[in-house]
Amino acid sequence: MPRLSAFFSGFVLAIAIAGSGCAAAPVQEMSDARQAVRAAVDAGAAEYAPDELKAAEEYLRRAQESLKIWNFAQARMNALGAKDRAQGALRITRRTKNEVDHN
Repeated sequence: MPRLSAFFSGFVLAIAIAGSGCAAAPVQEMSDARQAVRAAVDAGAAEYAPDELKAAEEYLRRAQESLKIWNFAQARMNALGAKDRAQGALRITRRTKNEVDHN
């Protein structure tokens, strides 16, 4: 009986360790990415930074697809990429608008 108890204890420990490595859904990262893309669009990035905006939207699309198949690590990476590219689009847009306003 002690062998069986030790086996189950080891089994439970192995499951706990394996489970702790699972990634949680990237809820905050997805929200941040959507907000960043929305801010870039609202600022006029489609006109002033279309390539950056398209890249951000593509990263966001990939993140959403990764969520559908529960690949949370990939979704998180793509969400972070979307946020980064959207912020870049917003910076380009603001800088370009600022230059236009001062000329």
